[in-house]
Amino acid sequence: MSMNFDLARSNMVEQQVRTWEVLDERVLELLQTIHREDFVPVRYRKMAFADMDIPLGKGQCMMKPVVQARCLQALEVQPDETVLEIGTGTGFITACLAELAKRVVSVDIYENFCREATGKLKEKNIHNVEIETGDVMTGWQPEQAHDVLVVTGSVPEIPEHFRGWVNPGGRMFVVCGDAPVMEARLLTKLNATEWREESLFETDLPRLIHADKTPQFEF
Repeated sequence: MSMNFDLARSNMVEQQVRTWEVLDERVLELLQTIHREDFVPVRYRKMAFADMDIPLGKGQCMMKPVVQARCLQALEVQPDETVLEIGTGTGFITACLAELAKRVVSVDIYENFCREATGKLKEKNIHNVEIETGDVMTGWQPEQAHDVLVVTGSVPEIPEHFRGWVNPGGRMFVVCGDAPVMEARLLTKLNATEWREESLFETDLPRLIHADKTPQFEF
């Protein structure tokens, strides 16, 4: 029996996402119009709308629909803003951000993730995205700071250089801490030196590659 993706998608939005305090109409609309099943690995297509992380290989995963929705809602991306996404993954969040923002730069350490996501975005006629392959922990840098920074892998604590990649007035979504209980946070850059931080919810995400500190040697 073939699966009714439209029904499954509506159920996901109504039963998972809405009930988890996602009420932003722009976000709910996006989750209906951007077909999540087209962005998951083919063998997990039927599980595209399940309340679970979807494995992508290489120890990475696609965040649960509710986590993606809460992230998009918290950031309140505006049409004139630019976004930097760390961790392209399948390109689903990239596509959502592209619909909300003026421009998105997305970086992933894995070249095959970048290649596949680029293909999917092209198929969807999404053209305001640049995807780059690089390691944000060991040298890759954006050409400029952005209004919004989205980190799709977890970090033990927020790397200082990430803060420099956000414009004053901008926001950062990041998941911090150690498994099994991590904290999703929204940081707002009030000015050059001050931030407001709020805790959004608890979750658990695979680590951003190379985010775990190398031990410092004491002499």
